Amino acid sequence: MATADKIISRMSGRKLSDRKLNGIAFDSFKLSDEYGSFSAVNHDLGVIGMHLGSNQNRAERNIREMMKYAMDDVQSPITTPSIITPVQFLQHWMPGFVHVMTAARRADELMGLSIMGSWFQEQIVQGIIEHLGVALPYNDYQNTPFSGTNANFIYRTIIRFTMGMRVGVKEELTTAEANIAIANEKRTSAANNLEIARNLIGMFGYNNGDNFTYGYLNEPNLSAYDSVAFPNWTMATFLEIQSDLLTQITRLREQSRDMIDPSSIRMTLALSTNRVDTLSTTSDFGISVREWLAKTYPLIRVISAPELDLANGGENVGYLYAEELTDSSTDGGQTWLHACPTKFTMLGVARYETYYSEAYLNATAGAMLKRPVAVVRFTGI
Repeated sequence: MATADKIISRMSGRKLSDRKLNGIAFDSFKLSDEYGSFSAVNHDLGVIGMHLGSNQNRAERNIREMMKYAMDDVQSPITTPSIITPVQFLQHWMPGFVHVMTAARRADELMGLSIMGSWFQEQIVQGIIEHLGVALPYNDYQNTPFSGTNANFIYRTIIRFTMGMRVGVKEELTTAEANIAIANEKRTSAANNLEIARNLIGMFGYNNGDNFTYGYLNEPNLSAYDSVAFPNWTMATFLEIQSDLLTQITRLREQSRDMIDPSSIRMTLALSTNRVDTLSTTSDFGISVREWLAKTYPLIRVISAPELDLANGGENVGYLYAEELTDSSTDGGQTWLHACPTKFTMLGVARYETYYSEAYLNATAGAMLKRPVAVVRFTGI
């Protein structure tokens, strides 16, 4: 029959808490000064299952080694294995932030921009006067024919858009820790959104049911599109694209009764974004369409606009027009009017306990074609 093993000691938790041994601090332990003889310490430690060995010098060395570690770590690893240096300390943060890109806004470049009126007004009005009368051969005692005038007025309705921003106190402080000036970013966002809305009206107009606000693509005074002879310029040759452009230049001269001379009047050739690069098509002699145009008609500038892509029933379109005409008119002679009472104005600022807000506004009357005779449109490119 096996002999039962001897239990060296058994003490309750209460008894352990009362023993002098429980008060030993190993980080300052010295056998000779704080506890007494080595044999006494060794005995009491043995009672609770700790053995320093029979040699006093070795025991002291063991205790010094134990002092290098937390006692829970001496037992076994209890933390999750990990890298020594967290990745946050290995990151290089580049300065600044990249703003998400939006489509190019071309309304101002295509038609110019005229700041006029006030945002709280309702309409922009352009007067038109037609001179009437016919001169007759002279005879004594005949009645002299008199000239006359006929006045008309074109109305465009002002449309207003508003946008604002709100910034909280904590929001501003916490985003500043990431080097984000949140108030400036929100103001910039509001200004961009207002400009996008103004550009959209400049290109497409705005219809709320009873207003007169039109755009570059649907102005009621525009003539119908003229189909090009060589559709799809991506497949056309230098001579074919050149021929289509010459047709439109000739048409513009003819319909204006030679009032528009492309060699002496500043003009704009507006093409869809997905076709403007066809002007780089070269001839057999290495000359591109763009180079021919710049040399032959140096006063014609070329500009592209994404709104002209697929603008006419799924077909890409182009415009050719004189930018202004010099005649007896007193309005300045512009072909297009892009009326804008205000691009950006502050409506008000409000401060509250935990945040502040700002409100902004813009106003536009869209596009007005004042000289339809100076514009030709073509489709199918």
